[in-house]
Amino acid sequence: MIDTLETEPSAAAAVFGEQLALGRAFTTNLATHGEELGLIGPLELPRLWTRHVLNCAIVAPLLRPGLVGDVGSGAGLPGLVLAIARPDVNFVLIEPMERRVAWLNSQVQELGLQNVEVLRARAEETKREGSFDQVTARAVSALRTLLPLTAPLLKRGGELVLMKGAGAPAEIGAAEKAIRKYKLSAVEVLVLGEGILSEETRVIRATVG
Repeated sequence: MIDTLETEPSAAAAVFGEQLALGRAFTTNLATHGEELGLIGPLELPRLWTRHVLNCAIVAPLLRPGLVGDVGSGAGLPGLVLAIARPDVNFVLIEPMERRVAWLNSQVQELGLQNVEVLRARAEETKREGSFDQVTARAVSALRTLLPLTAPLLKRGGELVLMKGAGAPAEIGAAEKAIRKYKLSAVEVLVLGEGILSEETRVIRATVG
């Protein structure tokens, strides 16, 4: 199925910079094995770069040196992509499903990533409460149900960087109770990739008090 992989967009070089070769290798691996492993659907290959890989990589500048937890890493979106784009940041990829954990570990080894730990666990079972400087997630669940899984993992003053769709502002409104419970501040929606990507990325960013 590799012949149906989307042609690498010119924006990939701008987004990945010096890490483009690793980004390309991961994308090729995901295109080759993703469907058979149940990581991506058969319709995703023609838009794998645009909708998935670059959609995640554009978030990399929001991260800061420290420890980032990625909840529900799955195929490595966004965790592995961000780890490739930001070798100066350390990542813990949190994923409960064994076959996905095996995939993540295989990619960490094959790509030679020194800044990634893969943890097989549900977010609420990590025993890493208060450990992370930032926490990321993509397409895991609605914000009001995602906050109880992600906010407790952060240090005080830590930051959520949650990838969301066009309904992000409405999700914030629906999550007001959870936002108060977890003492979130500076809650905002960021639109990334304008003028760079054909599909923009939306991120809900917030600080835990």
